[in-house]
Amino acid sequence: MDISIVVPIYNEQDNVIALYSAITKALQQMECGYELIMVDDGSCDGSYALLAKLAKEDPCLKLIRFRRNFGQTAAMAAGFDAASGNIIIPMDGDLQNDPADVPRLVDKINEGYDVVSGWRSDRKDTFITRKIPSMLANALISRLTGVHLHDYGCTLKAYRREVLDGINLYGEMHRFVPALASQVGAKVTELPVNHYPRLHGVSKYGISRTLRVVLDLMTVKFLLVYSTKPIQLFGKWGVYTMLAGCGTGVMTLYMKFFEHLSMNRNPLLILTLFLLFMGVQFIVMGLLGELNARTYFESQGKPIYVIRDRINLG
Repeated sequence: MDISIVVPIYNEQDNVIALYSAITKALQQMECGYELIMVDDGSCDGSYALLAKLAKEDPCLKLIRFRRNFGQTAAMAAGFDAASGNIIIPMDGDLQNDPADVPRLVDKINEGYDVVSGWRSDRKDTFITRKIPSMLANALISRLTGVHLHDYGCTLKAYRREVLDGINLYGEMHRFVPALASQVGAKVTELPVNHYPRLHGVSKYGISRTLRVVLDLMTVKFLLVYSTKPIQLFGKWGVYTMLAGCGTGVMTLYMKFFEHLSMNRNPLLILTLFLLFMGVQFIVMGLLGELNARTYFESQGKPIYVIRDRINLG
């Protein structure tokens, strides 16, 4: 198998037929071995029925159905786990990504890159609620991760299969895969891709998603820098806090013996005790983090999704 296309689907009954036709046409023109994996993320419309009918007619279409809506990241993780292609390409199910860009992504991979991220340079979304939050998020992600991309939020990306091995997805982590892949030495680049306005259905994402992305970014930053050495983060702040506590303690004693200020009337005494206590807490958190890190890296991962049905999958 050369190429695996992974498409999360959630209430896209007006798009799935046209999407299937466009992807199949693009892949057939490439004359390579391929599979199309569609993951129904608990749709409550007619999406699954349409996909199941298509899957019965086309063995290249493989279908996964969740018992409920687990979210885009879980759907992509399920597709990645089921994929058998050497190159794995996720894309959105709303026809805003262009399947005709798939050959260009594959050509870029064949130039020696491990990850090719799509860049919607002419994005067809609303400016206030979609473009501005996206630009701010992309700038922040690029700065904190050190992997500079214009469009982390573009689902259309191409990965070498081995890059995805060992990367566990949860939350909104699917957008951070290029940054996580760079941690293990993957060669990352980006490629401008087409983007079209949504013609059918409604968007599942709004400006409220930005907060979830920022929170997951904190997790990614921690994983990139301190996942194997949490004591260096918490221990460092523990030492700084305890040193600050010792400083305020010295000031408290100086004011007691040289300025004759009663200690029980000096707020610095409370601050000293608070800082010393917090310093110990930080160090203990670092030690507990070390134990959790050992457990994480030495134990088996647990899937973040529950599959209801499989079609054309072993």
